[in-house]
Amino acid sequence: MRSLVVVTAGLSTPSSTRKLAEALCEATEAHITARGEGVEVQVIELRELATELAAAMVNWGADTPNLDAAKRALSTADGLIAVTPAFQGSYSGLFKMFFDTLTPHALEGLPTLIAATGGSSRHALMLDYSLRPLFNYLHAVVVPTGIYQATEDYGTQHGASTNERIGVAAGQLADLMVSPTDRVGGLSGINATDQAPRKTGLDLEEDLIDFGSLLAGHDGTASDSDRA
Repeated sequence: MRSLVVVTAGLSTPSSTRKLAEALCEATEAHITARGEGVEVQVIELRELATELAAAMVNWGADTPNLDAAKRALSTADGLIAVTPAFQGSYSGLFKMFFDTLTPHALEGLPTLIAATGGSSRHALMLDYSLRPLFNYLHAVVVPTGIYQATEDYGTQHGASTNERIGVAAGQLADLMVSPTDRVGGLSGINATDQAPRKTGLDLEEDLIDFGSLLAGHDGTASDSDRA
């Protein structure tokens, strides 16, 4: 069973951003199940976390149970779909606030599909100039194909080609989430499901080093510094 987290920053109801997120999610689910794997989906609607996000930004000790639950979902996710509306040629402030509250390693190595919506195709380049650099900085593994959907493209030939790109992007994400069956695993023998959860910053135990690791390489003899 694979875990897929969908983060959507749409502000209205209904939301074109949420609609695009659902289309990407359905396409990714189809690709994963076609590979013989099940998938569990969790949607994080940032509009519902707006109050807690504002509190967290001005007070890191604030009580934010719903935001904490979203962070924990990301820490064990096998894949991420992140969709934002385009504001002023970039991602929305609400979208950025959420990722600003994460620890530096919260998305380490996480397969990620990026997408955005907007009223005009003028904002399309924000995928590569805003979204991709953000997730590269957070050490996520971003799939090559990003999706931008403009309102003006609905019902046009360009809008129809977006559906084809959705299928391509979803297949690329599924490839990263599910190991191909036509090749052997790496020499390490580690599968994606064997990886430890990424750090959320919520639990003190995350930064503790187990006793065995502390003693690794020590044979019990005192060093010169211990004798001094």
